[in-house]
Amino acid sequence: MSDGAQATPGSPDPQAPDPLDALQREYDARRAAQEKKGERYMWWYLGYFLFGIHIVAFVMIYAVTHAK
Repeated sequence: MSDGAQATPGSPDPQAPDPLDALQREYDARRAAQEKKGERYMWWYLGYFLFGIHIVAFVMIYAVTHAK
């Protein structure tokens, strides 16, 4: 130590990275990745839903226009 202070065996080193900060960053990265994946799935489900609604609407229009 350059300032002459001696570190006791139980005291943490001030230059050492905090393990809780590392865990928090890892958790945030995983959560962001999961959130992005979930959002991508949500857009796919919305697309399929809207496509299905249009198919049903076209079938109903066809049925109404060709009814006797």
